[in-house]
Amino acid sequence: MVTQKLFAGVKLRETRLKRALTQKAFAQKLGISLSYLNQMENNHRPISAAVVLAMAREFEFDVTELSVAEADRMVADMREALADPLFGETPPLADLQLTASNAPALARAFLNLHRTYRHGQDRLASLNEALGQGTTGLDPQPWEEVRDFFHYCDNYIDAVDRAAEHFATSAHLGNGNHCTLLARHLSRQHGIELAYTKGSLRHYTSQKLTIGADSPPASQAFQIAHQIALIEHDTLLEASLDLANFSSPQARAICKTGLANYFAGAALMPYGQFLSAAKTLRHDLDLLAERFGTSIEQVAHRLSTLQRAGARGVPFFFVRVDQAGTITKRHSATQLQFARFGGACPLWNVHRAFETPTRYLRQLAQTPDGTRYFCLARDITKPGGAYGAPKPRFAIGLGCEISHAQTLVYADDFDLSNAAAFEPIGISCRICERKSCHQRAVPPLAKPLHINPRQRGILPYEIG
Repeated sequence: MVTQKLFAGVKLRETRLKRALTQKAFAQKLGISLSYLNQMENNHRPISAAVVLAMAREFEFDVTELSVAEADRMVADMREALADPLFGETPPLADLQLTASNAPALARAFLNLHRTYRHGQDRLASLNEALGQGTTGLDPQPWEEVRDFFHYCDNYIDAVDRAAEHFATSAHLGNGNHCTLLARHLSRQHGIELAYTKGSLRHYTSQKLTIGADSPPASQAFQIAHQIALIEHDTLLEASLDLANFSSPQARAICKTGLANYFAGAALMPYGQFLSAAKTLRHDLDLLAERFGTSIEQVAHRLSTLQRAGARGVPFFFVRVDQAGTITKRHSATQLQFARFGGACPLWNVHRAFETPTRYLRQLAQTPDGTRYFCLARDITKPGGAYGAPKPRFAIGLGCEISHAQTLVYADDFDLSNAAAFEPIGISCRICERKSCHQRAVPPLAKPLHINPRQRGILPYEIG
């Protein structure tokens, strides 16, 4: 059932064209008038519940595909990009929503153009050697291009996920003891010897796979599964990369590593088993990590990927930050978006996780658009490999909209109906419109400032 106005004309038109139907024939099959169909395809009217049900009945259409998640992401990304002083006054939100719904390809092209512009400015400002090498330095950054690929796929790659689940079944994974089972698979199927040594995390030759002996068992199993993805599913990974159409060989190579990582996580935590366990254990990260023989970070990341059509889990966001506040991983199946430029909101509990090692921090949070979230954060320390060696430290954040909070064991003692308990957070200061935030670092780019030398409040200026 459709519970809110859903404008999805692009998806409706794609469904019709895939079946080579005229508007008249399509309207007849849906039991509606031609003019009504035309209005819906052009997003002049929302898709009704009757039309959704007719599409499911006549065309076996998966109604979960009718989602505004991608449009919401585009709107958030365009708002942040358009906050750049380059554009002057920001267009109304309704215009951005219309563009994201009616012309998603144009929205993506605009975001790519602005990203290219920003990178060009950053390179020129840092006086790099782009001009000296005879290049313009305006190509998209490979890391960001790959990050956006996963971002707009809802961090779920169906073909790779299903291949990993099939592999997990054949190799009897999903119950811990992964390294032994994976070593047996490599030996029996490929004649590859598995060895452990200090040094690099993973090194592969034609007949030998060497894994870092200093790594925890969860990381060792992950690296073995990663290599199996490259050995057994290279054709699938390459086909997925062809569809992504990256702009550079570097982005393609980075994404191939990302897809192999995706396979590894999905193999150690097979979709069906993991989704069932997550529901039963009420998303308890420690119990899930113990159940599947994985790390807490791996579990949190996997929870953010449970977006299979017809078998969706709780839509989570997942983020990892370093001690400087730099976002090193970000995935969101929720409306919450992460800053593409500049720092993240300091009021978010993920930044406080470093102050309380090994403890879970919980937070009720509300973004400027009024959406409320339950947020969980914890620090993660990776092994250094030797006494005195530096140990990488990160903090991970996991959260969902408040309507799903009752499915999390961590929210049991919270009064989710108490509006006063929700802390205000944002995406980043440069696009946050809150006028009295005590942690604001810079003014919002889209708002005028008023400065009164005779008066000082929380901020040295007033936001118009």
